[in-house]
Order: sequence, then C-alpha cells, then structure tokens
Amino acid sequence: MKVSVKTISSQPSWVIRSRNVELAVTQLGGHMAPVTFRRDSARPVQPYYVSPWQGEGLKIDDPVLVPLRGDFFCAPFGANAKPFRGEKHVCHGEPATAKWTFVSADRAGPATSLTLAMNTKVRPGTVTKCLTLVDGHDVVYCRHVLAGCAGPMPLGHHATLALPGVEGSVLVSTSPIRFGMTNPTLCGNPRNRQYQSFALGERFARLQRVPLLWKRQAFADASHFPAREGFTDILAVFNRPAKAPAWTTAVFGRAGFLWFSLKDPAMLPTTVFWIANRGRHNAPWNGRNRCLGLEDVCGYFAEGIADSARPNALTRAGVPTAVKLSPRRPTAVRYIQGVAPTPCGFGRVARAVFSPGAVTFVDGAGKKATAAVNHEFLQTGEIARWERES
Repeated sequence: MKVSVKTISSQPSWVIRSRNVELAVTQLGGHMAPVTFRRDSARPVQPYYVSPWQGEGLKIDDPVLVPLRGDFFCAPFGANAKPFRGEKHVCHGEPATAKWTFVSADRAGPATSLTLAMNTKVRPGTVTKCLTLVDGHDVVYCRHVLAGCAGPMPLGHHATLALPGVEGSVLVSTSPIRFGMTNPTLCGNPRNRQYQSFALGERFARLQRVPLLWKRQAFADASHFPAREGFTDILAVFNRPAKAPAWTTAVFGRAGFLWFSLKDPAMLPTTVFWIANRGRHNAPWNGRNRCLGLEDVCGYFAEGIADSARPNALTRAGVPTAVKLSPRRPTAVRYIQGVAPTPCGFGRVARAVFSPGAVTFVDGAGKKATAAVNHEFLQTGEIARWERES
C-alpha cells in the first residue's frame, strides 16, 4: 500500500487513512498529529495539540520540542537530567526525538497499518512502532516493541490535547485510582520565567481536591480545563490494579465528543497530567502555550531514568516506575486512543462499561457515549478475528 508523505506544520510526516480516521505521524520523533477522527461525519474533530512555534524558525535546544505535537512514545520517559549507568538520554528519549525509518504500510481486511522502526544508540536496541486504523472505529491502535536492550526503563505515551479558550469546558475523569500526587520537584521555576501552582510531592485522593502552594486557597479542582491561567503544573494519578482496561477521558461537551485512552494498568500504571496554561514565558513557550498532557506511563513522574529505576516514593507505595527490559524477550507496549460522540448535556464520565468490541462511557446522570473498539488488543495484541484467519 502506498503511503502519503506531507510536510505538516513544518514537519515531514507520513499520513494514513481509514474510513473514519486520518492520521499523520512526524518522521522526526514519531509525533502523532494532526489526527482527524469522525472524518466520515458532518462533525469531524482534531483533538490533538500542535505546538505554536512550528514554522517560526526558532533555535530550540530541547530536541523533543522541535516537532512537539499530539501523542508520542517515550523511552525513557522524562527529563533524564542525571546519567544512569553511563547512559545520558535526551528528554523523553530517542523514540521521541530521533528520525524513524519507514518499514511498511499495509491493508488487511478493514485495517490499515503503518509500521516504522528505529535503532537506538544510547541504549542499543530496536524500537518498532505500529499504528493501526480500522474502518468503523474512531480509534488508533498503538503498538511499540522494544527488542535487544536490557535494564530498567521508564516508558509510555505522551498524549497531548489542544484546549479550547473557554475556562473549565473540558471535563477529565479516570478509572479508579489508588491515590494521586503532585510533582515532587519544581516544574515551573520563576528564575526561568516559569510558574506553577500546585504544591510539591503532596498526596491527594481525588482530582477535585489537589493541594496548592497557597495557604488562603489550599486546594484546586484538577478535573476541568483550562484552569489557573498563568501556570504550568504536573501531577500524577496511580491506577488501581484491575483485569479490565484502565481509562482516561476528556469530555469536550461544546464540541460534542469525548477523547479516551485505554491501557493495561499492569504495564502503564500511572497517568501524568501536564497542565500547560500559559505558565512558561521563556522561549519557545513565550507565554502562549495551552494544552493538556494525559500521559499514560510507567515512571516516576517525568523525573527520568535515574530516579525511576531506583527506589522512590512511588515504589515504596507499591507503584512500579520502570519496566525491566530483556535482550532475550521483546517488550510490547499496547495502547488505544479514540473519540466517541456525546449526547447533548453529557457531563463528566463516572464509569466505563466494556463489552465485546465496544466501550460505553456513562456520565453522572446516566447518559451514555459508546465507541466501537477492540479493547482486547491490550492483552492479546490482536485487533480482530481476521488477523487470526489471515
């Protein structure tokens, strides 16, 4: 199958399509955006963020910021300021910053797949990326396979959504959590013209009550966005172990859809929130960046490989913060992202109901939004029956 190559927001990108979805992924860093869901409907949607400095010709020192957009795979996940066993990785690792090689674009039954590969250098090995679209599904099925490398590795997905200008108009929910915690270190240093609002390393039980730095207003609701303009914050929530997929949803009520992610909580037990609301005034941010990262990972926040591979506050609480890679056994990380139309007045998601080939999200008033999705892929690696028959 022939794949399209286009330059989109300054970055050469591969483009694939199904009946429902058009997906672009950058050759540099494998960042996935724009993605048009519901392209066969009267109301297509593009939920992912694209950084505002594309095309400005700025000198950018941090490689991950060059193509910054949408979702991308990180290995290691985090800033990686400290070397680990002689390894010094760039922020979010080579898979998020180096060039990918095209392997194939295939069509099998209703499925269209793009496969890319990369040979990593800092920790020698290979990473294979496979993104699959299925006719009738407003979903992207993601599979990353790490092979030939050894040792602990924080890793995961960096899904980043664009936010509208109306304060509080996007409602975020997750599957049940054990607890949450604000970032253990400063993520916004005023010396660098960066500002944060959440307290450091404080636990919380629910997103609606997250500790702030201030005394007079001690807590904030971190379940609706945009909020707290002028600040950039990081927090994380930690999923309860479960056989069913763990989920995160962002309801864009005014636009009539919700975005969702599905994951295996045994592989990716943490969701890191990167809450950017014009809180960084150094270049290239320049006080204009508004987005929401809902980043499903195994890692110690975004502190990098050294802090994630060693004992830390999360491992002491029973939350894994690194995946042990083996050169004898490839590690597959499977992930699902998609959208579902919402009925008028649909509110915050309260629960998710999984059935064969579908997930239904139910809000607090009992209204439902259903998406066709083969969530079994998270466990089996197979998207549908035809894969076994072909």
